[in-house]
Amino acid sequence: MQIIKVVTRNLVKHKHLCQPKLLNVTSTLYYTTPKGADLQLAPGYQPKVVEEAYWAREKVPKKEALASCKRGIFRMILPPPNVTGNLHLGHALNATVQDVIARQERQLGYEVEWVPGTDHAGIATQVVVERTLAATKGTTRQEIGRTAFLEEVWKWKAEKGAGIVQDLRQLGCTLNWEHEYFTMDDKQAHAVNVAFERLFDEGLIKRRNSLVNWSCALRSAISDIEVETVEVKEPIELAVPGYDHNVLFGRIFDIAYRVVEGQTEADGTAEEIVVSTTRPETILGDVAVAVNPGDSRYSKYRSRADVKLRHPFRGDTIPLIFDLSVDKEFGTGAVKITPAHDKFDFELATRHKLEGRRVFNESGEIEEAYSEFQGKPRFEARDLIVDRLEELELLREVRAHKMQLPMCSRSKDIIEYMMVPQWFLETKSMAEEALSELKSGRLQIMPSIFELEWERWLQDSRDWCISRQLWWGHQVPAYQAFDTRGNSCWVAAVDEETAREKAELKLDSKDLRLNRDPDVLDTWFSSSLLPFSVAGWPDESYKEKYPLNLMQTGHDILFFWVARMMMMGLKLTGKAPFDRILLNGIVCDAQGRKMSKSLGNIVTPQQVVQGASLDSLKAALQQSCDSGIINPKELKTSTMGMTKMFPNGIQECGTDALRFTLLSHNIKNHFINFDVAACYTNKLFLNKIWQAMRFTLGSAQSLGISLNEFETMEGVNLDMWDRWIIGRLAETLSICSDCSTNYNFHMATSALKHFFYQNLCDVYLETTKAAIRARSHSAYVHVATLTACLSWGLQAMLPFTPFVAGELLQHVPLNIELKLSQYQDPKLQAEVADIVNICTTVRQVKSRNQISKRHSPKLCLFAQNEEAEIILRRHLAQIAVLTRCGGVELELLNEDSKFSKKLNFFSTAGALCSFGVTMNEDDFPMPPAKREEMIKENKKKLQKLVNELQKYRLRVDNEAFQLMADSSTKLHFNNRIKELEAEIDILIRLAA
Repeated sequence: MQIIKVVTRNLVKHKHLCQPKLLNVTSTLYYTTPKGADLQLAPGYQPKVVEEAYWAREKVPKKEALASCKRGIFRMILPPPNVTGNLHLGHALNATVQDVIARQERQLGYEVEWVPGTDHAGIATQVVVERTLAATKGTTRQEIGRTAFLEEVWKWKAEKGAGIVQDLRQLGCTLNWEHEYFTMDDKQAHAVNVAFERLFDEGLIKRRNSLVNWSCALRSAISDIEVETVEVKEPIELAVPGYDHNVLFGRIFDIAYRVVEGQTEADGTAEEIVVSTTRPETILGDVAVAVNPGDSRYSKYRSRADVKLRHPFRGDTIPLIFDLSVDKEFGTGAVKITPAHDKFDFELATRHKLEGRRVFNESGEIEEAYSEFQGKPRFEARDLIVDRLEELELLREVRAHKMQLPMCSRSKDIIEYMMVPQWFLETKSMAEEALSELKSGRLQIMPSIFELEWERWLQDSRDWCISRQLWWGHQVPAYQAFDTRGNSCWVAAVDEETAREKAELKLDSKDLRLNRDPDVLDTWFSSSLLPFSVAGWPDESYKEKYPLNLMQTGHDILFFWVARMMMMGLKLTGKAPFDRILLNGIVCDAQGRKMSKSLGNIVTPQQVVQGASLDSLKAALQQSCDSGIINPKELKTSTMGMTKMFPNGIQECGTDALRFTLLSHNIKNHFINFDVAACYTNKLFLNKIWQAMRFTLGSAQSLGISLNEFETMEGVNLDMWDRWIIGRLAETLSICSDCSTNYNFHMATSALKHFFYQNLCDVYLETTKAAIRARSHSAYVHVATLTACLSWGLQAMLPFTPFVAGELLQHVPLNIELKLSQYQDPKLQAEVADIVNICTTVRQVKSRNQISKRHSPKLCLFAQNEEAEIILRRHLAQIAVLTRCGGVELELLNEDSKFSKKLNFFSTAGALCSFGVTMNEDDFPMPPAKREEMIKENKKKLQKLVNELQKYRLRVDNEAFQLMADSSTKLHFNNRIKELEAEIDILIRLAA
């Protein structure tokens, strides 16, 4: 025995260089204890302890990685989280995806430059800080002034920005923190000013009076992405900022416009045209009434020249116009045209060269021009105007109406479309260039389904409103210059001195007065520059770090951010900022609902990682309410939702389980349903790997060897199950490699989980215990095999679960030589798979009938044929272990086999065999009900097999299948039919 032991150990220790290998795994693992030292492993996996140990190791000075490993530079930027709070699960998904990519690229030998940063988030941050001021100090920004307010915002940024950085670090993100940016730091501000100046000087940025999304509560234009659509199906009262009472929506009003010099109707009334509108308050700004020229109800007016209608409040007249865009089915078919407050009306009026008349000021109150209603808030004015129309006998009908209500996602104000002077960036030519990147094949979008979205947005690209009437943000670098003769002009410059020089040339005067535009730029404007601004643009040195290799972000901002980065990059640098785009879905709760305050289903990464009691969850919501982030109504609904979802709180899962769970979903799907329960299950899965490592370490210790002695598996005499598990490892690593190139991380995590859980821990490890206990010569090989599987498997796990994988990899040698291609044996894999399926079926029968060790169960196998008998006999020892039966008998199935006499429970286990389980009936007699239940289960199984056989036969008999299927597919189908026929035959005989 001693000779066998030494020879086996020497074979396992045979030294070779490791090829193929993950080039840079060793450069990302650092040890607090010298390799080979006796490291202790805790009895169970404790995420907090493991993560604390990781951060302790991070503090140890690291050796530089070998330069020879470098294959180039891989560049990414992290989509910058808003400085409005802590990370949410959407951020965690983004960061985890990119971190896995970064770690995998490093393993392949690339130097990764992954730049972190945070976004100033103009509107979002200003709204939150305003709420905080109101809740904590009882004041408004207008009361304290712009300078003091901006100081408050910078304080908020310092606090929340630090929290975000800490959250990202705790998530394990390997970002280049020395290159961290903030979208309003000096470097970014300079880039923004230069970009604006260049685009302005080229004539692409212009100031004009145009229709924009306007929030009266914010007194600012807002982006389309900040507009939510609320479906109103029936009259309903909604809360609107600035109003003491709820406002009623969901009605349509029929209002009569009298025809000037019109004919008298048969009943003696004046001739009129009745319009239908959901917004009677905007009637003050009507400039026309429009009908469809194909509407027969108004055909009589086609022959009249210049039909005029009397305006009920202004006393002037407006024209009746004809336009094909008018929907004949809407209301009466006649619509009032208010270009200053409606998108459809604005476009129609532009076609007919009609000027708009603004009704409301920036606060949503009636303008001075309409003295009867001057200063009234728009929705109070609505009721007054309707009452006045009724007095004038012009209100014909009010009825319920389904409608879509545009709402500001930040302030929850009802959007008012307003004609306001704004800065616009002409994007048509830029959009064409961005579109050509895709059509030429230079740009790849993953998943490809979003290529259509890219084309849709860019083909219909409109001028981009880039100005906002806020205090927080990049102040527009535009100056209005006035000379002493009353002339004026706009110039753009990075500073006032340069602006003055430009204005002097334009106005041909040195006696000038300059006023800088107080507005700020849209947050997306500064964000669109990030790929090159973080690299140092406009300094020429940016070219050393530009472009990026990959842009990864959520699909919901494909246009608002990604397409704009492409447009700006091409325009300002002449080169695309990236050639690959990877888009992930939106994280929802386990029921597929979007995370929202109203549902109370918002869970933070920290709560999942650290765990949280229900009381602490409620306390966090109360804190958000106290600081003004959510209002009391949202607090109530959030608390109710949280209590329903997590009545017992959230169990501690750890960072690795969170990361692994997020990437267990197909990130390319539109929505990703995150389940905290699944996250906890993955924590248990990681503990399973932990226990496998403890078993391997303990086994090595009992054999008097160290795992670090194993350097190669070359020349080692492996048995079938050793070769099988290494073959499973080879397939798993192959899947992981493929998934790293196509970003199908869910397939990698699924393969890893199946390998560690089902293959290594539940099957192979169990089969080694007897040999290891007996200290036989094969025990050393088994331990070596376990070590190789853990080493290579954990290296594949490392990008997904860096904390636990890094901890466990300290206990095994890295890059054990293993020529995986030698173990790709499909026949062996299929054979062992059949054995494992048999064992699984037996254990299911035992579990269903509550048969345990105390029943002294014995297994009888009946081989279908002689070939099956040979296969089964090779694995009887493993079958006994995996089925947990006291003994296993094997015989050939024939006419003399007496199932019912020999067996308590019997069934089939695939095409190889049928089986039966016997118990000690003296101690545990079998109830008749159990036998009836067994017979019933077998009948159900028989019917299922017959149905499956019918499906396969229908497919094979199909003419199209015979023409189109390849030979391997036909062979698979025919083999499956034979297997099903054999198993059905056995079941029929069992039932006889």
